[in-house]
Amino acid sequence: MTGSVEQGISQSRGSTRILHFLVRLPRSMEAVWPAFATPEGLGAWWTAVDVLEPRLGGTVALRGVGAGQVTAWDVDRVAEYTVQGGGRIRFHLERGAEDGSALRFTHEHQGEVPGEGGTEPAWRARFEQLIDLVERGGP
Repeated sequence: MTGSVEQGISQSRGSTRILHFLVRLPRSMEAVWPAFATPEGLGAWWTAVDVLEPRLGGTVALRGVGAGQVTAWDVDRVAEYTVQGGGRIRFHLERGAEDGSALRFTHEHQGEVPGEGGTEPAWRARFEQLIDLVERGGP
């Protein structure tokens, strides 16, 4: 099985923008969980992490994104970070075909995210990096 990034869907509700992706990953949920729930994993494909307290209500500081709280945490399944200026970023893993998994990603924010960080092309490029990392046996 190889990974794939399906078309991102962008929606607007008033001043709120919501971006959804479905990413198919060629490894189990348990194997890819660290990519969304550890400083080393997030840093390997997305952004450096200055602080991450892996629990509901924990502090998170994502370099270049913002600081805030862990607003959902279900080990091996859901990691959600809500950060000042960056909005709500949710990684929801599900069992996939064969030994793979599926990531349902949501990025919800008010107005524009500074720079290109919140755009569909930016997230697509990050997910391509994630797939490459996972196919090589990381994170």
